[in-house]
Amino acid sequence: WTKDKNNKLEKEIGGKEPGRGAAKEKRRCPWRSGWALAERLAINVSGMRYETQLRTLAQFPDSLLGDPGRRLRYFDPVRNELFLDRSRVCFDAILYFYQSGGRLRRPANVPLDMFLEELRFYELGEETIDRYKAEEGFSKEEERPLPTNDLQRRLWMLFEYPESSGGARIIAIISVMVIVLSILIFCLETLPEFRLEKEQREVRTGCTVLRGTASSATRGRLPEATSAFRPEWTLRRGGAGRQCGTTNETISVPPGFNPFQDPFFIVETICIIWFSFELIVRLICAPSKVHFFKDVMNTIDFFAIIPYFVTLGTEMAKDKGAPPSVSLALIRVIRLVRVFRIFKLSRHSKGLQILGQTLKASLRELALLIFFLFIGVILFSSAAYFAEVDSKDTAFTSIPGAFWWAVVTMTTVGYGDMYPETVGGKLVGSMCAIAGVLTISLPVPVIVSNFSYFYHRENECEETTQYKHVS
Repeated sequence: WTKDKNNKLEKEIGGKEPGRGAAKEKRRCPWRSGWALAERLAINVSGMRYETQLRTLAQFPDSLLGDPGRRLRYFDPVRNELFLDRSRVCFDAILYFYQSGGRLRRPANVPLDMFLEELRFYELGEETIDRYKAEEGFSKEEERPLPTNDLQRRLWMLFEYPESSGGARIIAIISVMVIVLSILIFCLETLPEFRLEKEQREVRTGCTVLRGTASSATRGRLPEATSAFRPEWTLRRGGAGRQCGTTNETISVPPGFNPFQDPFFIVETICIIWFSFELIVRLICAPSKVHFFKDVMNTIDFFAIIPYFVTLGTEMAKDKGAPPSVSLALIRVIRLVRVFRIFKLSRHSKGLQILGQTLKASLRELALLIFFLFIGVILFSSAAYFAEVDSKDTAFTSIPGAFWWAVVTMTTVGYGDMYPETVGGKLVGSMCAIAGVLTISLPVPVIVSNFSYFYHRENECEETTQYKHVS
């Protein structure tokens, strides 16, 4: 066996036929064309026999099959073939890689992790594997070093990698519960029975407060209620420091009202303390402050806590009787930013991450959908306006005014607040609805396909890629 294997290796490497003289000696070459490279090589993969030329394999001399010395370990001199106890389905793609000059195509019925394992066995190289991952839609994972300090590294693993330990899982569960509680508070405080006190305080910031029949006005804060006077006040709307108008509005305000005693404010404060603690710890322990601030999730974490401190400063200014420095509309916009906290869940949810990847991969289709809708809205709103312009009491008073009707009709929502009354308008509405169904349905399969792809890819690679990016 040893003699036969050595002869085989010498024949392949030397590029000469045994028995030939020194005339062939000058043609020695590791893999270039010659008599040896024209020879066919038999490869037995789990009972399935393949044959290919040596020059086909020699295109990639650094791979397992392309290097005569490496593949000699699997050579069977009795049968004069290579024997590989590997997947036959995957080998079809491996052999095509050599025959096509470097193109990889994964069989549809082969899981991704299994195919990557076969690529590593045949030693096709990390460059080939990375190129294949890029073709499959994998984003190249950046190497994310850990902090050098032992304490910082432990804290970083606790807050950044929820599955690294039991403590990290507990912190992740607490974080999710706090996020859900914060969103729940954000929604519940808008209920009418809870919103009254806050609106009354906001009204007082821009009004002159007059006490019953008293001759003097107390501005900025309500006077203390007494037993002889019920907590009912007359407000004149307008800017601070001046009477707001001639119309008075009587509202009821609970005595001793303090926004800092509001249960919603207390719960919100607890949530903000956790968010701030989490953000500060991750900032201190981050191995790279530049990469930390470039991370979109960290930006979301920052904007999730800003509205609280703006609102807190405004309330403290009101409590001291100072005129508000921020308009009421701006305060409400800042409070609206709190809803972005829901995106913090994507740090702990693979589903939201897959959805984000799907939307990112489907930007072209989404832009195409919006463009089609834009064209349809312009066409059908114009047609509906001219079809209804002669109708009495028509809702289509202008083309821009018909935009809303066109959007609602093309998306098949149909609120019914605007509808055509003439025969021509109804025909336009019918065509608008049909065109909307066709327009929306065209890009949807592509988006669904992208979601399915990322979903299955995430499931296949969950075990193989876990923490590979941590060095």
